[in-house]
Amino acid sequence: MTHPDAVVAGGGPAGAVAALVLARAGHRVQLLNDGGPGRDGFKGQGGFKIGEFLPPAVRPLLADLGLLDGFLASGHPVSTGTYAAWGSARLHGRSHLFDPYGHGWHLDRVRFDAFLRDAAVAAGAELRRAVVLDRLDGRLIVRERATGEVTELPARWTVDATGRRCVIGRRHGSRRRQDRLVAAYAVFPDGDPEARTLVEAVADGWWYTTLVPAGRLVAYLTDNDLVDPALRTPQGFREALSRTEYVRRRVAGLGPGSTPVLRWAPAHGLRLEPSAGPGWVAAGDAALAFDPLSSQGILMALHTGARAGRAVADCLADEGRTSAALADYTAFLDGIATAYRSNHAYTYDQERRWPLSAFWQRRRTAGSPGRA
Repeated sequence: MTHPDAVVAGGGPAGAVAALVLARAGHRVQLLNDGGPGRDGFKGQGGFKIGEFLPPAVRPLLADLGLLDGFLASGHPVSTGTYAAWGSARLHGRSHLFDPYGHGWHLDRVRFDAFLRDAAVAAGAELRRAVVLDRLDGRLIVRERATGEVTELPARWTVDATGRRCVIGRRHGSRRRQDRLVAAYAVFPDGDPEARTLVEAVADGWWYTTLVPAGRLVAYLTDNDLVDPALRTPQGFREALSRTEYVRRRVAGLGPGSTPVLRWAPAHGLRLEPSAGPGWVAAGDAALAFDPLSSQGILMALHTGARAGRAVADCLADEGRTSAALADYTAFLDGIATAYRSNHAYTYDQERRWPLSAFWQRRRTAGSPGRA
């Protein structure tokens, strides 16, 4: 397929679903995936890709995409709820028992992303192992994964699903950064088998831990300028973890050799403005990235990918509808962003135990987001 109607850059959830929607609409579409397990957002460790929770509310969307039965048959572990020490020292539980959509899931992200790409290919999309480097005058500059060769790829429309890298969108718009949040994380090979995700606020940030296929994920989130230098070492991370009240209990054997490779990743909210223009749209984290506290990142990637695919399909079907289709997509993103900001502010405002902490003060007095 040397002249596709549309090229989707990025093979994560947003990109795979966008390609699926475009292919089902009868368009020639290439889905570019670089083949690595953790290229977008948090980076992988031993085949593990962080971004591991899918909330119950995803059911209607997966059903609408014709993917629900296949997803349910794939056997991702069930998530029955969360525990949180947030706003008080006491641990509070929240169950999915009374959620109208049922339980959520702890995802094997590598397998889940592959499932979505396979669905796009089954619908008629061509999967190409390549990474987008740039977009110039309607031509994509791509590097082939297997050979390293750099080539040009013409396409009438492009979906930027390159995650926080936002390779295409950042050339056409500006990104507004919400704060300075970063994540330090490690995967421990064993620990408490408790399946509920646990969140614990501390003086300069917050921790969370959850089960993943590779073991038990433990992550600490704080602002990049507030990071204690000692925390950047495995020993410092282990010592900080040992000072938590609840998270440390989920990790077995916090001995000198118990910390795997420590990883770092950006975790701040981002918004690309504009998120669409002539010949391109952004989806997933490239358009709108969330603070992990929301637990909505994968859900929103799926929603924005589906809507981006429909917007491009409408533009390809009728050029006269291009402006209206892009305006509708932008309005859709605006609605998500408004709800996210409100929920984000409310949640952080619930924690008031450390009034002198710079981390918590910033989130109670947050002004306009800065440029990324």
